Amino acid sequence: MKISILAFDLSDNATGRADLLARLLAPRWDVEVVGPRFGARVWGPVAGGPIVHRALPMDQPRYPRFASAWSALAAQADGDLLYASKPRPTSYGAALLARRRRARPLLLDIDDWEVGFFSRSGVWGAAGRALNLTDPNGLTWTWLAEKLVSRADAVTVASRFLERRFGGTLLPHVRDTDAWNPERYDRAAARARLGVRDDKVVMFLGTPRGHKGVDDLVEAVGSLGRGVVLALVGVDPARSGAPRWSAPSHVRVTGEIPFDEVPRHLVAADVVAVPQRDTTDTIGQVPAKLFDAMALGRPIVSTSVSMIPEILEGCGLVVAPGDVSALAGAIKRLLDNPGEAAALGRRARERCEARYSFRVARAALFPLLDKLTRS
Repeated sequence: MKISILAFDLSDNATGRADLLARLLAPRWDVEVVGPRFGARVWGPVAGGPIVHRALPMDQPRYPRFASAWSALAAQADGDLLYASKPRPTSYGAALLARRRRARPLLLDIDDWEVGFFSRSGVWGAAGRALNLTDPNGLTWTWLAEKLVSRADAVTVASRFLERRFGGTLLPHVRDTDAWNPERYDRAAARARLGVRDDKVVMFLGTPRGHKGVDDLVEAVGSLGRGVVLALVGVDPARSGAPRWSAPSHVRVTGEIPFDEVPRHLVAADVVAVPQRDTTDTIGQVPAKLFDAMALGRPIVSTSVSMIPEILEGCGLVVAPGDVSALAGAIKRLLDNPGEAAALGRRARERCEARYSFRVARAALFPLLDKLTRS
């Protein structure tokens, strides 16, 4: 059986979730990720990895000319089972169209509250976005896609918030804890690549955005004084915030890296920080980087947003979102107490193996797909 996983934009970092779903399914089925590409290239961290990403370049990314692309998007999804990543028009909408052309099971994965992304600027900002009908993944079309969630044959979700809102099977971001065993990676070599010697390293790994609290983290680590370095790994230098984040002397910036290279960088961290802010962007979101750090046994400081407190209970420190002083204090506590930090890191890896590993995810996902293909 062939499975087509549909991503809404293969140049966007959301491709990471589609790639994860493919990695989970690849040992048993023929899997590829398909979808439009609105940017210049497939998202860097997944390009060149073990999963095939078949992109359809969008030369006309706006309506009315974009309307001619729908037939090609649906034709891309030629698998015997369709798995749409996100209730977005160019992933889930294309999957619905493909299923209409040829009947087969359609599974929908929801890892973010997509409509929430359009609400960050309040009522008037959302109203303005709703009037922008030329964007095929704009607010109006995304809202309509969300209203059609019940038309999927089954749903998987990445957080408790999304489970309450949409139902379905809980499938958090997970990691291959066998491949991501910290004993397999050279910490000294990782620190050498960063150019740190005796400095303590606080790391943020992933695509930095405002709602992810990067500005709070830059300020918090800066308040800890000399000898503490903030490593931002995965920063696209073209992003608007990149010059601001890289300017302070205590910050080291590394560009996007292949997903499979993440452990070779992450093991350098003395503390991994995931300082999510409390916004409509994050209410349903669980950062994948949490599970990166847990799998590698890194001590974690994060914030009480979404289901982060549940995930890190007993194996990480959680502070109030947006509280820079509390964030700095928690980081300092772990840097000053390496024994406590190491114990939290060990417990975090144990939690990841028990709840957030490939083995656990496949135990939930494989029976669901078997049921869909038998019906």
